Amino acid sequence: MTFPVALFVLDMQFLWVYADDLIGKGIEPWVIAKLMFYASARIVNLALPLAILVASIMALGNLSERNELTALKSAGMSLLKILRPLVVFMLIVSAGSLWFSSSAWPSANVNFRALLYSVTRQRPALNIRPGVFYTGIEGFSIRVESKDTEGTLSDILIHDHRNSENGSSRIIRAESGKMNHDSNRDELVIELTNGTSYEEQTERNVRRKEKLHPHVISAFSSSTLRIGLSSLDFDLADEGLFRRSYEMMSLPQLKQATDSLDNMAEIERQQIVEFGMRSVRLFSDSLELPEISPSIEQTVWFQSLTRVEKNSMFAKAKELSRNQVRGIENALKKVEGRELRRDRHSIEWHRKFILSVSCLVLFFVGASLGALTKRGGLGMPVVIALSVFLTYYIISMIGEEMVKSGSLSPAIGMWLSTLILVPLAVSLTVFAMREGRIFK
Repeated sequence: MTFPVALFVLDMQFLWVYADDLIGKGIEPWVIAKLMFYASARIVNLALPLAILVASIMALGNLSERNELTALKSAGMSLLKILRPLVVFMLIVSAGSLWFSSSAWPSANVNFRALLYSVTRQRPALNIRPGVFYTGIEGFSIRVESKDTEGTLSDILIHDHRNSENGSSRIIRAESGKMNHDSNRDELVIELTNGTSYEEQTERNVRRKEKLHPHVISAFSSSTLRIGLSSLDFDLADEGLFRRSYEMMSLPQLKQATDSLDNMAEIERQQIVEFGMRSVRLFSDSLELPEISPSIEQTVWFQSLTRVEKNSMFAKAKELSRNQVRGIENALKKVEGRELRRDRHSIEWHRKFILSVSCLVLFFVGASLGALTKRGGLGMPVVIALSVFLTYYIISMIGEEMVKSGSLSPAIGMWLSTLILVPLAVSLTVFAMREGRIFK
């Protein structure tokens, strides 16, 4: 019962981000329902461990509060023996979560990204963000200062480049406006209020000084701009566009991608070494060059050059060195990019196992806390569960960010929270077996 509750609470994040844009904008209800379903599947990795933690604290807390746990122990049953059926059940849940994170989770990510991409293509207004130019409509760049939930826009700036091939363009500036979708004519209708239009006029075969109409300025109190959206009809985007993302790969795919990126980075590092060996040869120090007999002829030849020729040689040598250094730096950045992508794939690979292990570890933490607190219901158990889970989540985020910054390897950073939680779970379980109690 705690799982759908936790899923609903975490799903509110999706609603807060997209609700104002999706509801009341002409999008079919079944599309919004599918988006909600896929968004819910994407946050199972947070909802399931939290639900297990809350449920285990409440279950064992109720048993302790009603002295049922004490009765079981008085019959000669240890705490581990009492928890044995729940441990078997949790092993099944952990195995199911591993399958979900490897198979269902990537599929949900693919479907969510594809459906959201299709919706934004059908309704370009969803992508318009205040203060940012939106170029999702071919031939237009649109920027607004603010946008409210009713679709009213303020301080609108529109660049119309549809006739850029002919050398003409149009700029529209308006104080306010409203954006709607005309389903009958399949057009995006922008109703503008109190604005000015600047339009360049192209006069072919006319010298610049002789142009009569370099541009035309017109003011308006209200104007309607219609943009055809025939190319943006709702059509589910090709899911293959999103399958190369590391968030949408299964365990075998992530392993293969990680190994491939690691091999490619190693090959590129070896190529840098070979390039340096081919491009650079070590000579004796130039200050000692005149004292070396085989180089006397070279020294005499160099001294016979004019000052201009010497400067030209030095300039060419410097330019060649700069090009080689620049080439090596670019190659090193390319290797760093490969390693960054490899670490991102490795993060997702470890994350799938972390979901399974965290369910089991958090169960032991919750069961032990429930037995120790001897409190059931929705009060104290929920507060304790949220505190433990927030600590676990914050440590997980810190470890992941340290992996992304290169401070820790994925094998350590991604398991940092689990490594901290396992000793806590063992300590609490041992303390609970000794019939300790936190609250008197």
